[in-house]
Amino acid sequence: MRLMQFQIDDIIKTALNEDINYIDVTTDLLVDDERVSTARFVSKDEGVLCGIDIAMRVFELLDPDVKYTISFKDSDRVQKGDIIAEITGRTRALLKGERTALNLLQHLSGVASATNRLVKLAEGTNASIADTRKTLPGLRALQKYAVTVGGGRNHRYNLSDCAMLKDTHIDAYGSLSNAVKVLKEKLGHTVKIEVEVGSLEELKEALTTGADIIMLDNMSCELMKEAVAIASGKALLEASGNVSEQTIKAIAGTGVDIISVGAITHSVKAFDISMKMNKQEE
Repeated sequence: MRLMQFQIDDIIKTALNEDINYIDVTTDLLVDDERVSTARFVSKDEGVLCGIDIAMRVFELLDPDVKYTISFKDSDRVQKGDIIAEITGRTRALLKGERTALNLLQHLSGVASATNRLVKLAEGTNASIADTRKTLPGLRALQKYAVTVGGGRNHRYNLSDCAMLKDTHIDAYGSLSNAVKVLKEKLGHTVKIEVEVGSLEELKEALTTGADIIMLDNMSCELMKEAVAIASGKALLEASGNVSEQTIKAIAGTGVDIISVGAITHSVKAFDISMKMNKQEE
């Protein structure tokens, strides 16, 4: 996945406007506008780095003359104590941009690292790890990028990508089979259909409709193994619900094609990174 620069800049500008607003009363009243400083981004954790160019872009928007050296790129594994990057620019810009840059870098590295742990646990199976639409408002593009950096794959980006019949749609419409039939009559030829099922009976019905993807919602591993045997390759099978580092191996071992995980974007732990300023004489 590639991010467009305007997407990145819009997110950064929104964050900076939220944080700085009118004036940084500490920095603007304390530091001379012409002062220049150097800062280092230091890893305090171990995992997969993501968002370092985005973090540097924060400072570029505040000071077009900043210079920086990046020692680790996105998807690199960093260790505690590694100096990820060094940046030199106007002191005011470094201090004003610190929190926005770290918020983005820490969160995206957390997403990439959490995804990568699941990917490694599922190695040797047929299953790929995918995200969901359970993303933080305004950050979906960045979060989905971070998932790919961690070795995962992207589910649909938005409601326009794929027709996905969840239990709420089916309950509202009244019939799984009829809902798929109507969608097939109206959808363009490039759009796939995914159906959520919660039992083997619903799975069998979904298979008769010719759905492209069938989501096995909160099924036990035993039921998922049966589902894989019943589907026999007629549709891609996606496992969803109760996925964690403790359960992923068993789920992947059932033979499903995709395991979607909301937690890697909606409740991930931030990766610990700090910015250290080189001390100057007064």
